[in-house]
Amino acid sequence: MGPVPVVLVHGVRTSRTMWRAQVELLAAAGYPAVAVDLPGHGLRRAERFTLAGADGVVAAAVDGLGGRALVVGLSLGGYVAIAHAARHPAQVAGLVAAGCSTRPAPLLLDGWALAARGIARLPDAGAGLNQFMVKHTLPVAPAADVAAGGFALDVMADVLRELRPVTPLADLARVRAPVWIVNGRLDHFRADERRYLTACRDGRLIVLRGARHLVPLDAPVAFGRVLLRALAELADDPRPPGRPAGSAGSATAQAPGPNPPDDPGRVGHHHDVVPEPREHHRGDLTRVAATEVEPVPAEHRAQPIHHPAHPA
Repeated sequence: MGPVPVVLVHGVRTSRTMWRAQVELLAAAGYPAVAVDLPGHGLRRAERFTLAGADGVVAAAVDGLGGRALVVGLSLGGYVAIAHAARHPAQVAGLVAAGCSTRPAPLLLDGWALAARGIARLPDAGAGLNQFMVKHTLPVAPAADVAAGGFALDVMADVLRELRPVTPLADLARVRAPVWIVNGRLDHFRADERRYLTACRDGRLIVLRGARHLVPLDAPVAFGRVLLRALAELADDPRPPGRPAGSAGSATAQAPGPNPPDDPGRVGHHHDVVPEPREHHRGDLTRVAATEVEPVPAEHRAQPIHHPAHPA
């Protein structure tokens, strides 16, 4: 069996080009990877965004890589990836859900919709504001990557409408594959990350220090190492495709221990916490091999999930 391929799903208003650094890293490490454009974004700007359409894009990408992959999603892409994993379990070897650990409650969606309508009324439809945020919140190389595919400034109404029926907690409970919930410590979308972790059959929570919402762009080196570590774990997992943790013939997933939280209500000592290294330039990413992924220190894994032949 060859290396597990990877499908990467972007956040709202961006495109597949935001994943350039991760695609380069994965290629250098020998993993086939495809970054997709969701409907209404990138090369699919002419299409209306729907969850069904987004699910179809991800499913087609997985099929194009052999029918089973690690699916990685950020923000909107995270919600899409979670829903896809629940509906297509045979396609998902593993799931990385980043920057989407807040349930899209109606009150929250109404607030976003109000802000989006105000921005849309600006003379440039918000292009200047978007450019300001990219320039002043991202490192130079990631800012160039995210801008390369253009910005879908008019997609928010469709996205917010389609997010209303999304149920990430229920979907995570149906996901059979291992799940990595990845957030920046400074991300405002972390409100429900503990609930997300609890909902998973086989989950782990990773928080990157110093990173914000756009964690693959904000902390590309650390995020890349998370992906390589996930792929290494999948390669060592002896479970047949589609078999959940705790099923007959596999080890039982253990619940996190009762340690006091480091960050009240969010991250406890027993969860993976990966610091962002000082290197932020693109060249460093292509030199990160799977063997360089550091193991999580024992003090952060009081109750790890065990797999046969894969000790923590």
